[in-house]
Amino acid sequence: MGGTANEHGPRAAPREQYHLAVSRIFTTSVASVYPHYLTKVERKGRTKAELDHVIRWLTGFDEADLASHLASGTTFEDFFAQARLNPQASRISGVVCGVRVEQVHDPLMRRIRYLDKLVDELAKGRPMERILRA
Repeated sequence: MGGTANEHGPRAAPREQYHLAVSRIFTTSVASVYPHYLTKVERKGRTKAELDHVIRWLTGFDEADLASHLASGTTFEDFFAQARLNPQASRISGVVCGVRVEQVHDPLMRRIRYLDKLVDELAKGRPMERILRA
């Protein structure tokens, strides 16, 4: 079957755990993660306006679109399905959560990791021109 049992029942094998985690983020609302992004960047002296600018750059959404997605609880899957990914997004590279962004095979997961990487760069104080691959 996979994995070993514990007092709570069978445990999923690592591959199954990965797929459970991946599917969970796909169905998670962007609005539920957004406050964590905001806290991360504000803790490092960046602003909500800068965070929103980075998200809009990646997704092609305008201010009203982004606000609507956050207010309606859009899932990451639907959020990126409706996005017009910036052509420069493919230049985003580096490691997020121990995984190289450019080596993520699933297109949706790669887009989520692009967003994570941009938020990380913003929080690290990188210049906006560099974050936006100008």
